[in-house]
Amino acid sequence: MTAHPALPAKDPQVDVVLPCLNEAAALPWVLARIPPGWRALVVDNGSTDGSAELARSLGATVVRETRRGFGAACHAGLTAATAEFVCFCDCDASLDPSLLVPFVREVRDGEADLVLGRRRPQGRSAWPAHARAANLALARLMRRRTGLRLHDLGPLRAARRAPLLDLTLTDRRSGYPLQMVVRAADAGWRVTERDVPYLPRTGTSKVTGTWRGSWQAVRDMRRVLAEPPAPVEAPATSPGGTAQ
Repeated sequence: MTAHPALPAKDPQVDVVLPCLNEAAALPWVLARIPPGWRALVVDNGSTDGSAELARSLGATVVRETRRGFGAACHAGLTAATAEFVCFCDCDASLDPSLLVPFVREVRDGEADLVLGRRRPQGRSAWPAHARAANLALARLMRRRTGLRLHDLGPLRAARRAPLLDLTLTDRRSGYPLQMVVRAADAGWRVTERDVPYLPRTGTSKVTGTWRGSWQAVRDMRRVLAEPPAPVEAPATSPGGTAQ
């Protein structure tokens, strides 16, 4: 796969949050595709396969999060980030982090506040039928709740760090990605989607690899959709798109 060209050196650095639980087999592929000048934040969520040590040896910054949960790992990465822009990407080689370059450019240029990747599966094994069905159902509920014409709750995404922290995200399980979108919508953020290829992951999914995991994710996300709107503010931007 051809990587997108990196942002010019004058642009602010970007932190890429990579929640990780036993992803040693996928880490070399993922970390090799982090754009030049960006920092990989691998959030080790209790791995027993040497993922943390491997990530560190490959040049990533390792953040340890002992509280289990996808949201716990993502939020630990967000709070550890220091760059103006923060991206999120799964650490299982199903998504190519080099594809985040135009996501960041869109946010930087003031065209969007949050950019999401709409997953386009590359082969039948990339996205199990039960996981895809759950995602479609939740996307419909999300559109009804937020009014946003989105099709996916994909984990590949980019935004500015400070406004993300201002959303005061509280979910620490599978509902974290949805809560980010819901609270962004409530705050009047401009949320856009970009198509991205979705590859067969390396290893077994901890969330949607089974019917039970998918059902738990749906339960977590339904809980998020039932929350009342949170009092958050839209990101303040200048005409050129720079945060004030």
